[in-house]
Amino acid sequence: MSTSPRVVIVTGTDTDVGKTIATAALAVHLGQPLVVKPAQTGIAPGNGEERDIDVVARLSGAPTRQFVELEDPLAPDTAARLRDVTIPSVQSHATAIRHLLADHPTVVVEGAGGLLVRLDTDGGTLLDLAADLAKREPVAVYVVTRAGLGTLNHTELTVQALRHAGLEPAGLVIGSWPSEPDQASELNRTELARVTGVPVVAVLPANAGRLAPEEFRAQAPAWFTS
Repeated sequence: MSTSPRVVIVTGTDTDVGKTIATAALAVHLGQPLVVKPAQTGIAPGNGEERDIDVVARLSGAPTRQFVELEDPLAPDTAARLRDVTIPSVQSHATAIRHLLADHPTVVVEGAGGLLVRLDTDGGTLLDLAADLAKREPVAVYVVTRAGLGTLNHTELTVQALRHAGLEPAGLVIGSWPSEPDQASELNRTELARVTGVPVVAVLPANAGRLAPEEFRAQAPAWFTS
């Protein structure tokens, strides 16, 4: 990074692209900053599901904070409306993160799903949150993407949305690199940077999240190119 960001945003081109594992790897790479999850969905009482923030804490050892937890495995605004639950606005999330910056030099923020998934019932998205925070603090946005077929289109759309909001992505992270990559994956490793103009700064091996925490923390730095 050319400057030291106070806020690091981790978004994905879609759901299940490896965003949580990438967040944990970034937390190791950045020296275990505070990691914040504004909204977690799909956590029903007694279902035994591990929250994303717990995965990050277990793998990286970084301190964590979560603002909202919702039962149904849906977009946060949909899950809130379904249960008639009131959740904080994106502006409230931005204020809470700024308060946390008073005690932490860097805060990493993991989104929910893709960049335009609504985090509140007023239509506020992770993109809105990033833009709000960028008004006062240096912000770096990392886009976690798939390796295989279809990733070029999804990644370009995400990058274009960020640039339209005046945010230049800091880097792309391939969230799960297969042990036996096919032709599309092999080519996309270089094509992603070519078509977006954004460097691929990390490639995470498939099943990295299954590593023991000490192995994860030992190996994570090698997944980054810078």
